[in-house]
Amino acid sequence: MKVDKMSISLVDDLGEAVRSAARKSGIGLSTWLAQAAAAKLRTEALSEFLDDWEHIHGQLTAAELARAESELGLHVVAHQVGAA
Repeated sequence: MKVDKMSISLVDDLGEAVRSAARKSGIGLSTWLAQAAAAKLRTEALSEFLDDWEHIHGQLTAAELARAESELGLHVVAHQVGAA
């Protein structure tokens, strides 16, 4: 598999937290960071999709969000419906 090597810089506290999280996960630092980056990209893609969907169909209602949370097994304390 081809890899893209890169150098990154993190503030001390964040760097140590990332190293610690990778150790706790039992995976290497590069793998942990790659998984975190992939998760961030998925989150951004989903956010963009939902923004586009709401632009076409209207904003999701509190009931629709509650149903989605229930079906996905999520527990979200509060919503900011309509927040930009």
